[in-house]
Amino acid sequence: MRIGILANKEGWHYRQLAEAFAGRGIEVENYHITDIVVKVGMSSNSFAAGSFVGDKRLEELDALIVRSIPAGSLEQIVFRMNALHCLEQAGVFVMNPPSVIEKTVDKFYTSSLLASRGVPTPPTIVTENRDTAMEAFRELGGDVVVKPLFGSLGKGMVRVDDPDVAYRVFCALEMNHYVFYLQKFISHENRDIRAFVLGDKVLSAMERRGTNWKTNIAQGAVGCPIELNDRQEQSALEAAKAIGCPYAGVDLIRSGDGEEFVLEVNGVPGWEGLQKVSGVDIAGEIADFVLKGREGC
Repeated sequence: MRIGILANKEGWHYRQLAEAFAGRGIEVENYHITDIVVKVGMSSNSFAAGSFVGDKRLEELDALIVRSIPAGSLEQIVFRMNALHCLEQAGVFVMNPPSVIEKTVDKFYTSSLLASRGVPTPPTIVTENRDTAMEAFRELGGDVVVKPLFGSLGKGMVRVDDPDVAYRVFCALEMNHYVFYLQKFISHENRDIRAFVLGDKVLSAMERRGTNWKTNIAQGAVGCPIELNDRQEQSALEAAKAIGCPYAGVDLIRSGDGEEFVLEVNGVPGWEGLQKVSGVDIAGEIADFVLKGREGC
């Protein structure tokens, strides 16, 4: 069986997955998505990457795990996603599928899908117009989190609770042609929950405790293991199902009055922080899931 991983070979997640598959008698193949070469209309479509051109064809992989898609131009991102779509159509088990990555990379689309499936998510308004953004700021109670539409690790998020600051922030965003994504700020005692969903179960979860309202581990928050209650577990599973994720990192938040919301769904979820506080072999579980998935194809 041939298993490929799109990732930085020196990265922690790649090493974890490579070791997990090695323990199951499989040596994984490492690829970088920017090295993919596609040949069309030349006897048959074929896919190769980097030094594997003419040697190992990607459409002959049994499974491809997507661990990294670097930033790029619109053309580059569209090509990379479509190449993954074509590999999936060629019978490769891609995890997560490109359709999932396309949904979760866009916070607006994720929020919309969650709300349409009845998954509680904070009130959110998205617009390209600065004046409409100011109206949205007031409509959401004058205390919002302004997030980049594309982003992760808590980078670029700003809490705005002053009209004059909101005006200055929105003017700066307008100058750079950004979309205004405003989400009502939920008071949460600087805590949230990251649940790691794999298939039809929550594999592990942790509470993240920050020194401020940002609770990302990358922003200095500390993770502590936690057992989800039935409602939290169901919310995490429903969120992943709404997006169609075989595996996902689901972020949940609880307000001061006890309401719970799903903030985000990560379609290329990391688990380094969670692994440090979890007794679950997450990479091993992923490897078993991929191998079982191929057996069922």
